[in-house]
Amino acid sequence: MVKAAVMGSGSFGTAFAKVLSDAGTDVVMWARRAEVAESINSVHLNPSYMKDVLLPDNLVATADHREALAGADFVILAVPSQSLRENLAKWSADIPADATLVSLAKGIETGTLMRMTQVIAEVTGAKPDRIAVISGPNLAREIVEQQPTATVVACTDSVRAVALQRACSTGYFRPYTNSDVIGCEIGGACKNVIALCCGMAAGIGLGENSSAAIITRGLAEMTRLGEALGANAKTLAGLAGVGDLVATCTSPLSRNRSFGLRLGQGDTLAQAQEAANGQVAEGVKSCSSVLELAESYGVEMPLTKAVHEICHEGKNAGEALRDLLGRRVKPE
Repeated sequence: MVKAAVMGSGSFGTAFAKVLSDAGTDVVMWARRAEVAESINSVHLNPSYMKDVLLPDNLVATADHREALAGADFVILAVPSQSLRENLAKWSADIPADATLVSLAKGIETGTLMRMTQVIAEVTGAKPDRIAVISGPNLAREIVEQQPTATVVACTDSVRAVALQRACSTGYFRPYTNSDVIGCEIGGACKNVIALCCGMAAGIGLGENSSAAIITRGLAEMTRLGEALGANAKTLAGLAGVGDLVATCTSPLSRNRSFGLRLGQGDTLAQAQEAANGQVAEGVKSCSSVLELAESYGVEMPLTKAVHEICHEGKNAGEALRDLLGRRVKPE
């Protein structure tokens, strides 16, 4: 029996733990709070996220990270990007020596400008070929409803990629392998920022033409940055790029789009955060680090810059988007 430790009990961690269990993988989920673990074990419900979803009987939980990590073949890192380093520092000594480390987080670390796999490698000392990424158009609510979903399993070690693919393949969840870790991570980080922009546009009353333009030009931005970092443009034209971008920018289930919508309607960051019930809109923090990373490589990302200005410099959403439309015309 293959064992996976899912480190985190948020929306996507819970959804992916269910996928692994449904695929026949032995799953132990680590929850920060003991009462969450107790609820999952006793009544098979996560009391904090997707409270109405009955979890599989073979999915167990614990608040003891050592218990979760013991004997794990796959360590699934399902905590927000900006808290990954802090959590890993606590867990690192107890991670099995040959376990595949799998990042579900989508972001660029503030300050270091590292991708999540780089953070994992630095904190744990794991070689890059032990580290994998799951990324794609994967809205957690639709996954737990067992709606057909595709994703990308990216790892430079094809044997590990295929093993992880098998561990999470079900009748409703279809994983594809890819060796382009950088492309998958850049797609995952940038799409949250563009989704915020799409939400803001809807919030100030702009329509589908504007949304389509933002998505398309956003794809151009993430592709420029990805290629500058060594990614394959084909990756960003696939599930981990345009697929994830479209789902996150258009669905009302998207935290980042919903957060941006409220900002466009005039909410402050604090008000939008309260309306999201405390859930993290990764793009709010990542927009600044993505922009800083792009500038360090000389890559122009005007949409990302606008989102940063709105979220962190107090610029009005309508004014920022009008400034974008007022930029000089040029060839596509």
